[in-house]
Amino acid sequence: MSGIARVLDGIPAPVSRWDDEAADGLDLLDGLVYRSNLLGADRALANQGGGNTSAKVTVVDHTGRSVRALYVKGSGTDLGSITAAGFPGLRLEDLLPLRERTAMDDAEMVDYLLRSALRPDQPRPSIETLLHAFVPADHVDHAHPDAVIALTSNPRGHELAEEEFGEEAVWLGYERPGFTMSRKIALMLEAHPQARAVLLEKHGLVTWGATGFESYTGTIEFTARAAEALSRAAAGRFGLGGPRVKALSDEAAEVLLATTLPTLRGALLADTNQMILQVDRSPEAIEFASSAHAPETSQVGAPCPDHLIMTKHKPLMVEFDPETGGPDELREAFRTGVTKYSDWYRGYYERNVDDETRPFACDPAGPRVVLIPGVGIVTAGPERKRTQFARDLYHRAIAVEDAADALGGFRSLSEAEAFKIEYWPLERYKLAQAPKPRELSGRIVLITGGGSGIGRATARLMADLGAHVAVADLNFEGATEVADELVKTHGAGRAIPIPVDVTSEDAVVSMVRRTALEYGGLDILVASAGLASSAPVTETTLADWERNYAVLARGTFLSAREAFRVMQEQDRGGSIVVVASKNALVAGANASAYSSAKAASLHLARCLAEEGGPRGIRVNTVNPDAVIEGSAIWSSDWKAERAGTYGLEEDDLQKFYRGRTKLGVSVLPEDVAEAIAYMAGPRSSKSTGNVINVDGGVTAAYPR
Repeated sequence: MSGIARVLDGIPAPVSRWDDEAADGLDLLDGLVYRSNLLGADRALANQGGGNTSAKVTVVDHTGRSVRALYVKGSGTDLGSITAAGFPGLRLEDLLPLRERTAMDDAEMVDYLLRSALRPDQPRPSIETLLHAFVPADHVDHAHPDAVIALTSNPRGHELAEEEFGEEAVWLGYERPGFTMSRKIALMLEAHPQARAVLLEKHGLVTWGATGFESYTGTIEFTARAAEALSRAAAGRFGLGGPRVKALSDEAAEVLLATTLPTLRGALLADTNQMILQVDRSPEAIEFASSAHAPETSQVGAPCPDHLIMTKHKPLMVEFDPETGGPDELREAFRTGVTKYSDWYRGYYERNVDDETRPFACDPAGPRVVLIPGVGIVTAGPERKRTQFARDLYHRAIAVEDAADALGGFRSLSEAEAFKIEYWPLERYKLAQAPKPRELSGRIVLITGGGSGIGRATARLMADLGAHVAVADLNFEGATEVADELVKTHGAGRAIPIPVDVTSEDAVVSMVRRTALEYGGLDILVASAGLASSAPVTETTLADWERNYAVLARGTFLSAREAFRVMQEQDRGGSIVVVASKNALVAGANASAYSSAKAASLHLARCLAEEGGPRGIRVNTVNPDAVIEGSAIWSSDWKAERAGTYGLEEDDLQKFYRGRTKLGVSVLPEDVAEAIAYMAGPRSSKSTGNVINVDGGVTAAYPR
């Protein structure tokens, strides 16, 4: 394929990761954790957050009686990272009689499972707990291997499975997880005692054994044989028909995306205020999006029920050819595509909503996966964790759809079946466990001067409020330290460091472009980059004067101009906060360059408020004073110069500043950050062109 190596060429057979030495001596629960983590370590076997495992054992309950117990994966956990605490225990003697029932609704089943718990403080058990209870083996694994899903999502799949597995596996036609599916599996295994596995149509695989090793190796064996059956039947027809369009180079794709992603994000923000984008330029993503069959195959539906919450039933396939179209054409394709997709999705909801699903309002209607021919894939969600989740799941879809297509066609759940999973109360329960959105959740914030002082405190607060933060600073080491701290606290992708000299037009353009490429756009700019000099006017050099204006006036102008461009392209408003100074309002001796440059930045903010208002872009100013703690400015010659101006020792300067305020307080970076967050966020949504002083009360600085 032009521009990239061919990567869509079937599904490789899995390799066993079992280590006898590591597994030896583990008790039942630790052994269950070990086996589960092995399955989760290979996403071609177990989707992130998907699949479930179990083990049965005799335990002594709280009454001192020996009882048979089932330990099963807890709902909403992930096999790759689950620990022993993630496996609730249930009394098997309570569960087995349910096998004789003919029907049981979900709410009744969930309540019954909770009442069968060994302990009241354990996690809610998996939706598929009864499957594990009814399979007559001590160890049971249910996974979603790519090869098995590809096999069971093909019109020839049943035939190929019979040829490969014979009586070693039984095939269950598509059934939503829960009581009915579990009971049907139990009946099939009673009728076919020689079976060693269950193939679940459009869903996955169930294996079991007397030991954890047996159930795990069963998963590896049946998945490998499914992959081999696919490879034989496909006879080299992988690749979804080959390339339909030519792939762009990395440089060309970056230029195109940097100028168009804000348009896509703006379209997606039409019915939500939380949206983060993530670009996937992996070879698999580019080849799939650019392939001849993708426009048809990608629209069939999700390959596995576990994908639906994160990816929706189908992606948006953008109508675009990079050989004949440029940024303008892609922007229009994004707008048109999102509008059509959203209309379809709202109709999908209205067509399928019923008494079971009506309690759940229609999700934001835009796509969660966007395929761009020649460019790759963009995933969308309320936070980076969700976009990464969607990206990882869609890589599984790529593998499955490639293999199924090579066999002559790909089948998915019907629209009605998909909706029944996507809005299923038991699936929605998993989403309900996520933390509630915060004030700035899903917002993108860029902070210049973010590596120290006020900028650093603002970055921390913005991240605490849910924002994704680009930390920009001339001191890249400081910016990296702050970004790393935010990632450690809030998770991968929540912050990035960017080196920038705000006096350089090219550097500022690159800074804003990097932010847009990383997250899709920009909602909030905090112009906090600064410096200071102090000297009598007769001793102020032209270099000092121009350096103050370059950083404080030009730097603010360039940053705001580029932010305006992105915000206007998104067409969803935005917020800019200029960090000026008390000196912008109060004349003082020996700081003419600094004070007048700060005054220029303040008045620039008021001018931009006039210009941005009609587009919903608010521009406000925060004026701090004497913020010494953690400041790069105050660690320079500025501190000594200001102390000299007032005839003080440097160590007495903080006390002097505190004494001249009406409140008698010292101003900290965190105090200023609170004002910035207020002016940047929704609580001040009807405020623009305003000034907030955070100076402890300096009479001369009272705005007039």
